[in-house]
Order: sequence, then structure tokens, then C-alpha cells
Amino acid sequence: MSQSRSAGGADGARGERTARISRGALVARVALAAAAALVLTVLVWPEDDTHGGHGGRLDPKPGASSSPAQIYPISSPPRTIPSVRQHEPARGPGFRPVAATRVVVPTGSEALADEARLLAEELGKEYAQGAAPRPGDIELALNPKAKATPESYALTVRERTVRITGPDEAGVFYGTRTLKQALRDGGVMPEGVVEDWPDRPQRGLNLDIARKPFTAGWIEARLREMADLKMNQLGLHFSDDQGFRIESASHPEVVSRDHLSKREVERIVALARRLHIEVVPEIDSPGHLGAVIKAHPALGLRSTTGRTVPGAVDIANPDAARIVDDLLREYADLFPGAYWHLGGDEYLALMAKNPEATYPGLAAAARAKYGPKGDIADLATGWLNDRAAALRPYGKKFKAWNDGYFKGTSVAPDPAREVEYWTGKELGARPPEEYLAEGRKTVNLNDEYLYYVLGEPNAFKYPTGRRIYQEWTPLVLRGTKPVAARYSDQVLGARFAVWCDHADAQTQDQVARGIRMPLRATAQKLWDPRTPAVDWEEFKELADKLG
Repeated sequence: MSQSRSAGGADGARGERTARISRGALVARVALAAAAALVLTVLVWPEDDTHGGHGGRLDPKPGASSSPAQIYPISSPPRTIPSVRQHEPARGPGFRPVAATRVVVPTGSEALADEARLLAEELGKEYAQGAAPRPGDIELALNPKAKATPESYALTVRERTVRITGPDEAGVFYGTRTLKQALRDGGVMPEGVVEDWPDRPQRGLNLDIARKPFTAGWIEARLREMADLKMNQLGLHFSDDQGFRIESASHPEVVSRDHLSKREVERIVALARRLHIEVVPEIDSPGHLGAVIKAHPALGLRSTTGRTVPGAVDIANPDAARIVDDLLREYADLFPGAYWHLGGDEYLALMAKNPEATYPGLAAAARAKYGPKGDIADLATGWLNDRAAALRPYGKKFKAWNDGYFKGTSVAPDPAREVEYWTGKELGARPPEEYLAEGRKTVNLNDEYLYYVLGEPNAFKYPTGRRIYQEWTPLVLRGTKPVAARYSDQVLGARFAVWCDHADAQTQDQVARGIRMPLRATAQKLWDPRTPAVDWEEFKELADKLG
């Protein structure tokens, strides 16, 4: 038994020594692993690392070399307004401009020279045409594809180089806006590929400069703001009861003291075209012509009692048509875009309880022109058709407000004319589904969400943008209820609208500040109507950061 105890003691001592050796080896292995991890961490995360939260390490220290052993975090989508629709993440350093960065346009894509020069100017970099891109460069190139969505683009970040391609100049331009915003947000464009496109082809701002004159410089600032938000349409309402705001050679007597010169308009239109924005002019008629009537009182509409009707011309008077057509033709070339807005809203003659009895002269003219069943609604419909005919030789396409389309008329409005749907509150206003069921294209200017009315009359409140961001989509044409999804292709887009009913209620700088967030919310939902990935507070913070 004593021998057995002695042997057992020896075995126990050997076991203890073995355990101590194992523990020591384990400690050594842990120490070696920790040291290796530290070395790897130093390799991957050098002291000058700046991630910006979106794309990994931006740039090594001067003299440092890139190594295959470096490991980058998977990239996140760039943070932009509107947000990008798709981002394919990747591991890599992302892109940050360096001293030698150039904006390059390759041979065959010379049409992108303006877009490249603008980006180069914004980044303070050199522009190079026909050069081969090198690391650190930004390349812009056209890449027409038969099935590519107009205004779409692909933005690829790889090996510290950016390549932006698209089927058209507008798409590539929008890619440069994404890059610009990403760099402003975190200093880096994340590694990977952005595939991006707009949900709606018409995205914009409608501006009432008739009631309140805005300076050319202020309008140009809005164009630059819109361009960064990938908006492509500025509606310019420049004639109303309170003023006529563009210089005229054919009828200088109608022009208000505060107005834009034609040279200023040319400058505005030229900037808009460079920024891929179309300016859509509007001379609203046959209502809202008070500035014209002030210079030509005989054109004003009067009831049987002799009462004048504010803003409404007598559409039975051929002189009214002649003067309006003179103005339309004069400005047709000043605004070379595809669209012209005919107006057509709130013709007060049709808001009377009995229009034919109240305005017998109009009723008689309707019967004379359209037969015994002709009425004032026919005459008003024919008025807009005739104004379109005056502009048709200039190749224009037309828009009119929804209350300029009347139900059951014997005279049909042009089926190609777009309906600009703004309200269901007017007397006899038709629901948007009626126009859509007729096959008409519509554009959304829903006054429940998209109206910024100076002075807040008639229960209007200045929108903050929150409701647009959280509730509205392009299909919400009237009130808060969307139309059926089957009509989606007929809803071409929307514009956020500034109306200056009480012109002195805000300065133009206050207007700019007031519409800032609603405009951004509108841009987001027109580019991508899905529920946004970030909440309203984070969206506001991002807007403040992007400027």
C-alpha cells in the first residue's frame, strides 16, 4: 500500500506539472493571438482613419501602400436626399478626393462636358476631356441602354475611383448630385455600386411670381437647390390679378412695375437647362387676368347687373382672345421647353348658381358657336382649345388645372392635355378618378399637402414637410386618400407649390427657409414613394448636414 501511495504521488506530481505546462502554453497562445490581432488592427485601422460611418478607411498616411492583407468593413449606402434606391455594398476604402483628382469625360461622351465642369468647379478640381481615368479620378460617361429608365444612373466606386454612367445626360448629372451629397455628409463615397432612378418623370416646384415679385437671383438659387434634389421642373405662374411680371414688347401696358426683364428670364432658363430643369410658363386664363383687365377694362366680364367679375375676361369678346394670344406667341420662344400651362382654373362665370342667366352674353355666344345646346362650359373649354391652337405651331405640349375640365361638355378638351390636379374644394370639382378613367395623364399639386400659401388664408397652414414625408405619395391626388394603384402610370409626378395670396406676409428669404424641408420631403417621395428608411427627425438632421 505504501508503494502504491508513492507511485500515486509521482503520478500526481507529473499531472500537476503537465497542467502547469498546459496553462502556460494556453497563456502563451492567447498572448500571441492578441499580439497578432493588435498588428492586424494597426494594419486595418491606422491612426488617421476616417470612416464617416459609410465606407471604411478613406486614405492611408502619405507614403503608406495599399496591401491585399488590409480588410475593410462592408460599406453602407450613401446618405443623400433623395435617398438612393439600390446600393450593392462592397469592401474597400471608398472614394475621397485627393489633390490629383480630376473629373474626366472620355472620348464619345463629350455631351457631358457641362456636367463635368460643374462638378469639377464644385469640388475645386481639374476637368479633363478625352483622358484615361486614373486612381483618384471621377469619370462621367454616357452608356445608352435600350431598356434603361430615363434619368437613371449607375455610380461605381472601386480602387479609389468613381465612374458614373447613365443612358442620358440627366441621369449622369443626378449621379454627380449623389456623389456631391455623399462627400458633404461624410467626406467619402462608399465602396460599391449605386443603381438609381426616379419613380416619376415630373418632379418640381411651382412658383407664383405674379402676386409677389421674386428676384432673378432668388429664382436661380431655387434652381440650384432643386437640381441637388434631382427635381426637373419649375412651374412659373407669372400672370394673375395682382401682377404681370415679365417684360413684354407686344403689350407693355399690362406689365407690372416690378418684373423680370427678358434678359433675366433668358438667364434663368439657361441655368435651368444646364441643371436639367424645364421651366413651364403659365399665363392663366380666362380667369386670373386682372393685370390685363386693369390695362384693358373693356375686356372684363360683367353680369346682368353690371357687376364686374374679378380677374375674368369676357371670353365672348374677340379682343380678349387676341391680346392673350399676342402674349402667348411673344413668350413661346422665350421658354423653349416642351410644356406650356394654359391655366383654366376658377373662371368665376361658371361658379354662379345659374351661369346662363347671370351672363346672357356668354350664353348667346356659346349657342352661336356650338349650336342650340351650347353653354358657357363649352365656351370656356373652347377658349382653352383655341389658346392651345395659338401655341401649337411652336411644338408645345399643354397642361391645365383640373377645374378647367368640365363634365358633359359638347366640346372636348384635347385628350393629350395633362390635368394638373390641385383641389377638390372648388364648387363642382370632379374627383381625380374621373380624369384617370378617361385615360388622362395627371400631375399632383394636392393642396392638402403641397401648398405653401403666404398669409395662410382659407385654413391653409404652412407645411413643415413632415406630413409629405410620412403620409403623402404621388397617388394621393385629392385629400388624403390615394387613387387606385392601377392608375399609377397615368400620374406623371408632382410639384410643390408656392402661392403668394398675401404677398407681404413673408419676405423671399423667409419663403426660401419655409419651403426648404417640404421641398426635400417632396423630392424624396417623388424619387422613391416607399416608406423612407429613416424617420423624420433623422431626415431633418441629414438635411441640415447636406445644406
